[in-house]
Amino acid sequence: MRYFCHDNPDTLALETEIIDAAPGRVRLKQTPLYPGGGGQLPDRGRLRWSGGESAITGLEMSGGQLWHVLADPVEAAGPVEVAADAAFRQMMREMHTGTHILNALVFQNFDGALVTGVQMNDDGTARMDFDLPQADNDRLRALEAPINEVTRQDLKVNCVYVTQEEAQNTPGLIRSRSVAPPPTSDGLIRIVDIEGLDRQACGGTHLASTGNSRPLKILKIDNKGRHNRRIRLGLVGLGPLA
Repeated sequence: MRYFCHDNPDTLALETEIIDAAPGRVRLKQTPLYPGGGGQLPDRGRLRWSGGESAITGLEMSGGQLWHVLADPVEAAGPVEVAADAAFRQMMREMHTGTHILNALVFQNFDGALVTGVQMNDDGTARMDFDLPQADNDRLRALEAPINEVTRQDLKVNCVYVTQEEAQNTPGLIRSRSVAPPPTSDGLIRIVDIEGLDRQACGGTHLASTGNSRPLKILKIDNKGRHNRRIRLGLVGLGPLA
């Protein structure tokens, strides 16, 4: 899929129209909110209209259509303004960019190990699972310093689109063992490029450069089953690291 936030990552509010509504939910002509996916939580935000406003507490796909779930069982109508929660979006961009950096370093240092799962949380932490049956946990913990060195270098983060054939035939572009970002309506796959470090398929939101992130700390490493190693990391100054 190709969302408004992919092409306009810094536009967090816009005026638009309701094209369908039910108590406590609306479908909009256009939205700056990211609906979630690939382990990233959906955006939060607010909807404002003449005579009222409500928090947006979730986004749901139904029948190929995106619905904004409201905190209140109201029926909004007419022109509206929809705005993403800027602090939450920033945190998700930092976390998602950080997981890409970790992913790149594991891929480079552990013989192309693939991701088997990822989840970002609303407290500034995340976990990534890798197919690493023989990995030394001390070597994995030692990746914390290189992760923060990449942040310090302030590498540019760009997004490009390639054909499905190119994505599937280029080693390293698709890193997950089980899933890949869905193609756009014209059959393209979105690639996130951290300049000089990494290129991989992804549909989430990311920073414009790595230097816009707070430092990251590796919190814990767990063995999950015969093959999986789970690396838990968090943004310094948030959640359990505050």
